[in-house]
Amino acid sequence: MNIKIICVGKLKEKYFKQGIAEYAKRMSKFAKFQIVEVPDEKAPESLSNAEMANVMEKEGQRILEKIKDRDYVYALAIKGKERTSEEFAAEIDKLTTYGHSDIDFVIGGSLGLDPAVLKRADTQISFGRFTLPHQLMRLVLSEQVYRAFMINIGSPYHK
Repeated sequence: MNIKIICVGKLKEKYFKQGIAEYAKRMSKFAKFQIVEVPDEKAPESLSNAEMANVMEKEGQRILEKIKDRDYVYALAIKGKERTSEEFAAEIDKLTTYGHSDIDFVIGGSLGLDPAVLKRADTQISFGRFTLPHQLMRLVLSEQVYRAFMINIGSPYHK
């Protein structure tokens, strides 16, 4: 199984990198795990709607270049479906049972995800209505993917 998190921008904070590295190490017995960063589009603080759409489109194209045709794609979106950890684990288990060995998670830039990325996604997932820093979301997502594997093997980690 291959798990890929595709995200916009570089992760700079050492403590986030360390946390993600720890979960990547733990997941290595279940899956190949990787983070794929695409460059964010430089933009001024205040943008018109057209400029925002242009930034999102450029970032979206970079994201879509990293997704293979057969990949199953989760787009992280505030309007996505919320799941419990158990529901998420069951989904991952079902995907692998039915031949989806490449699962991608997409985290957009500060403006969100381009409609083309949302259209390509097989499903949208939300971690709640809070707005979280994208760097922190990478860590939270890494932990939840690891938790899903642990739930699926019946490990006490989840309790």
